[in-house]
Order: sequence, then structure tokens, then C-alpha cells
Amino acid sequence: MTKPNFQYDIKSSVVVFLVALPLCLGIALASGAPLASGLIAGIIGGTVVGLFSNSHISVSGPAAGLTVIVASGITQLGGFEKFGLAIIMAGIIQILFGLMKGGAIGDYFPTAVIKGMLAAIGLILIINQFPNALGLSKGDYSPSHIQWGITLISVISISIMLLWEKFASRGVSFFKLVPGPLVAVIFSVVLNEVFHLIDSAFLVKLPAAIFQDVRFPSFSGFTIDVLKIGLTIAVVASLETLLCIDAADKIDPLKRKTDKNKELVAQGLGNSLAGLLGGLPLTAVIVRTSANVAAGAKTKYSAVFHGCWLLLCVLFIPGLLNLIPLATLASVLLLVGYKLTKPTFFLEMAKRGWDQLFVFCFTIGSILATDLLKGIFAGLIVAILFELRKPSLTCYEVINDNDDVHFKFTKNVSFLHKPLIVKQLQNSSQKKTIHIHGMELVRVHVDVREMIMDYHEEAKKNNLMVIFK
Repeated sequence: MTKPNFQYDIKSSVVVFLVALPLCLGIALASGAPLASGLIAGIIGGTVVGLFSNSHISVSGPAAGLTVIVASGITQLGGFEKFGLAIIMAGIIQILFGLMKGGAIGDYFPTAVIKGMLAAIGLILIINQFPNALGLSKGDYSPSHIQWGITLISVISISIMLLWEKFASRGVSFFKLVPGPLVAVIFSVVLNEVFHLIDSAFLVKLPAAIFQDVRFPSFSGFTIDVLKIGLTIAVVASLETLLCIDAADKIDPLKRKTDKNKELVAQGLGNSLAGLLGGLPLTAVIVRTSANVAAGAKTKYSAVFHGCWLLLCVLFIPGLLNLIPLATLASVLLLVGYKLTKPTFFLEMAKRGWDQLFVFCFTIGSILATDLLKGIFAGLIVAILFELRKPSLTCYEVINDNDDVHFKFTKNVSFLHKPLIVKQLQNSSQKKTIHIHGMELVRVHVDVREMIMDYHEEAKKNNLMVIFK
């Protein structure tokens, strides 16, 4: 098990906690579920899934992408107690997915779709949190209704975090050790307590006896509808998790790879326990994962620590948490949103090819117009249509020669070939030398090319020679 890097993991876990707290509560409210259910899911996602997960930087918890399924499931089953059974069933099904090696499905999603998903989530965060940062009511965006006390808190909070990042990037040890969002929260609380800039309606509202509202599952209410909803949750949660894990591996500064089958088993354990304890269903979530990476997380213990902070805070200091301005939390999310959808990402996609830029932008637009899952599949369909215009699924041949293996590309290579090529390279890892022919003679999809180059770098560490011809 990876040892924690306390200097970075504790710092990043505080940042993730600050991002996770309002999301856990907000998703529970939006789902029509008890507030406690969101916090329970966040705690289990951090501690249980964090410990069993093979991912070094992903963070799990209640997901906004499941909100509609949860709300309709509670209504259809007639209460949260019966819905808890569906969550337990979802967890069991996810464990079976993992044991049956279902994690490979994530390899079929191209980078343009995954990065489009990240950018769309960033835009959604900015759109949803911008009114909160200005004190505007939902649907009322008139400049005349801006609350200047809230706006001042937001501007100061964002300024503190940006300055903190700037000094931290220059290597100043104090700024690297202390998370900027925590400083922004403390400063905004003190500022508001002294000058009373914000009305209590715009502060965090955490009930003092929140865990008295826990609703445990009713095992006498098992029906075929419970199984159907459990299967739906399992499929959607697994897809969201696999997409998040793929995205997390891409933004991991150390470029570590996650065993997706083990991840599905970990998510299944988390969901089974969440259902038993009255929590919402959970997935690996990209917003908290991105915040974790941006804050400098090094190992999985950052996620575990964030779950512990959630548990300790709601148990011992709910009154203190209620002093935090929502505007400060909105400011944290605004910066996370910006980091997910920087303008430079569009330029990077353009450099990969106009078709990649189109898929990237189409995925963003589809998610904004519909929802996360529909938008992702719309982007995938467009990516497949582009690839279907390019010939041949049999694009390579393999020749074994004693301790050498010759891997020859014969025709154009699309992202659809990626899982087959990954498997072939893994099967060839017992050889001493791998000769890869023809990468410059045929069109090799940029995802496959990057995967091969990553394999080349990894092979050096294992004394395996890879020669390009």
C-alpha cells in the first residue's frame, strides 16, 4: 500500500473537503434525500473507497450525474428506505462487474470525449456558482440585485487563492504547506463576523443533529423495481467512475495507471455500505478529483483524510461550519471550474486535429444541452462516425521470433483498436525486445500513439527494449 505523503496529502485533503462539503449537501437536497445521506456518501467515498481503490488521486462521493436517477427512484419506490435497497443492489452488481473484468469498457472512450466531459463540468460549475458568488437568486440575474457584501467576500476569496497559488508555485514553503482555500475560508468568516457583510441566509446551513435524520434501508420492501433501479444505478455509476478514472489518470502528474476492475469492486463495496448506512449512491467524481490534483495530492490518503475531515466536522463542529459564507465555497468551485475549462485546452485539441476539436466541442455542447451521460454518449457516437470514415479494423500483424516480437502496423489505426493493442503489448512484455514497425507509414490515432509512447517509457524501467522502425 502506498505510503502517505503528509506534506501534500493533508494539505490537498483540506481543499477537497472544502469542495466536497457543499456538494454533498447540495446533491442530497437536489435529490430529495435526507441531508445526512449526502454526508454519509461523502464519508464512505473518502474512507472506504479511498482505502480499497487502486487509484492514487481520484476522490469518490455523491455525484451530481446521479441526481435525476436518485430523485425518480425515491419517488417510484415510495421512500428513501426502499431506495436504500436499490443502492445495496447497485453495489453488489458493481462488484460483479469488476470481478468479470468489466473495467475495459473505459478504454473505448477517446481522449477528446473525456476532456470534453471535463470542460463541460467546468462550465457547469462556473454557470451554477457565479450567481452564488454575487448573491443573486436562482433565475434572477439582474445587475441591480447583486449583493455587494457577498460580491466583496467572493472577490477577496478568489484573490487570496490566486495569490496563494502564485507564491506556492514559486516554491515558498509556507504557501505550499497551507492550502489557499482554507485561508480564504478563515479570512471570510472573520471578515463577516466583524463587519456583518452577509445575511445568515447566505451561510452554510448544517443542522446540529444531522445524523438523527439517517434513514436505514427497509429489507422487507424488496421488489423487481428495486432490482431494476439498482441495475440502472450500477450501470450509470460504473460508466461515470470509469470515465472519471480515465480522466484522473490523464491529469495525474506522475502518470500512474489505475486497475479499473479493482476500482469497480471498490466502488461496489462503497455503494453497498452506503446503502446499508443510509447514504446516497456514489461514484468517482471529477470535480473533487480535479481539486485534489490541483492541490498537490500525491497518494490515495488525500481522499481518505478528506473523508475523515467530513466525519469529524459534522460530528464535533457543525456550528462552526455554519459560519462559512456560501460565497467562499462558490469561489473555490469557480476556480476549479476554470481549471477544467481553460481556453488553452481548446488550442491543445486543435493541435491534435480538427476532428478532435469538433468531438471535444460537440461533447461539451451535448452535455450542456442534455445531461452528463447523454452528452458523453453523443460525443462518443460522433467520434465513432469520424472513425468509420477511415478504413479497416485489422490494422496490424504480430510476428514472434524467439526473444523478439515484431509488431507491424499495416493499415490506419483508430481509437477503437486501443484495447486490442494494449492487450497485445502486455502479452509481449515477457520478450526482451519489441520491434514496432510502420507507425510513420500509416495513420495512427493520437490516443494510440500516446499510449505506445507511454508504454515505451514504462518499458525502460522494466529492462524491456522497444525499437521503432
